[in-house]
Amino acid sequence: MEPQLKARGKNFYTIGLSYKKADAEVRGRFSVNEEGKEAILLQAKEEGIDSLLITSTCNRTELYGFAQHPFQLIKLLCEHTAGTVEEFEKVAYVRKNNDAIAHLFKVGTGLDSQILGDFEIISQLKNSFRASKAVGMTNPFAERLINAVIQASKRIKNETEISSGATSVSFASVHYILNNVQNISDKNILLFGTGKIGRNTCENLIKHTKNEHITLINRTKTKAEEIAGKFNLIVKDYANIQSEISNTDILIVATGAQNPTISKELIHTDKPLLILDLSIPKNVSDDVTELSNVTLVHLDHLSQMTDDTLERRKQFIPQAEAIIEEVKAEFDSWLETRKFAPTIKALKNKLSDLKEAELNFQRKKIADFNEEQAAIISDRIIQKITTHFANHLKEESTMATESIELIQKVFQLQNS
Repeated sequence: MEPQLKARGKNFYTIGLSYKKADAEVRGRFSVNEEGKEAILLQAKEEGIDSLLITSTCNRTELYGFAQHPFQLIKLLCEHTAGTVEEFEKVAYVRKNNDAIAHLFKVGTGLDSQILGDFEIISQLKNSFRASKAVGMTNPFAERLINAVIQASKRIKNETEISSGATSVSFASVHYILNNVQNISDKNILLFGTGKIGRNTCENLIKHTKNEHITLINRTKTKAEEIAGKFNLIVKDYANIQSEISNTDILIVATGAQNPTISKELIHTDKPLLILDLSIPKNVSDDVTELSNVTLVHLDHLSQMTDDTLERRKQFIPQAEAIIEEVKAEFDSWLETRKFAPTIKALKNKLSDLKEAELNFQRKKIADFNEEQAAIISDRIIQKITTHFANHLKEESTMATESIELIQKVFQLQNS
């Protein structure tokens, strides 16, 4: 594979940084917006970099491309972001040729994601490829590689359970509600407080339940109105909390206070009430469980659900890796074939020239010479000879370079 990757003295590199070594602040300095990506691509084109893909998410920024030295890519990234080369070197990684290919497969299939099995990155890679193609910064290698990564990603998604289950507390909250509350779309939901997890849970509930009976109460009403406007919720005064609790089926507490904001005294209803306490420390007093109609679920329980999910996902890693190896082997085989394709083509052209010269000679020499039949037989022999050489090169992959040189020498082929 190496000679093909080292086309015209250039190697295929991945340079980048991710959540593994770079904190959010550093990642922020190296993030690239759409205009920045275009500027990097255009400058790379001018500097003679072959094919470049750029991906920048909240968890990573990476460049993939053919260059004479990785520093060409590092310099481009630092020139178009707020990060410095010194800062980059502290947290960065550089992968070359086969390692760079393997890394892209890992990233694109969610195995390198902060949340194992998160496939959001694959759409980012598709967009990166489209952006590069639009400015003429892709080549057949990059196209084939991205398609192989997409294929591996689809197969892992369909053939394994590496993406199953909820992996964020807000999503786990919604899963819990969906699994434990019937006719959720008809239920009244009360969100008390404006904590981040509570807001996210609310957003997920709206998305997954089409529920239009969500009320928000916050001690500061203006804050409640600001968030309610975003999600189209009903806002009620904090003074009405007792009557609103009596009117609700699900109470989500996201208040973030140091002491409980909900206690047994506030609950005056006999109908089933599910309370989700998404606050740290706990903002719902344990005494609410003395009421037989109340079910209390705390953040710790939901966190455990997400931890269990991630732990369960890990068992599918070997299955995912086997799929990657399978798809990558097909890509490697294609790459190996591309390495000697020019030689086989040149050989075929050489043999065709010999055929034409021989047909011309025999045409003059033999009376009633059947040119059509001779051409058919010659073409079949040429096909058989080139197939033999191609198969030899495939089998002898470790000696492919020497074999190519020998074929070129024996047949006096132009090095193409």
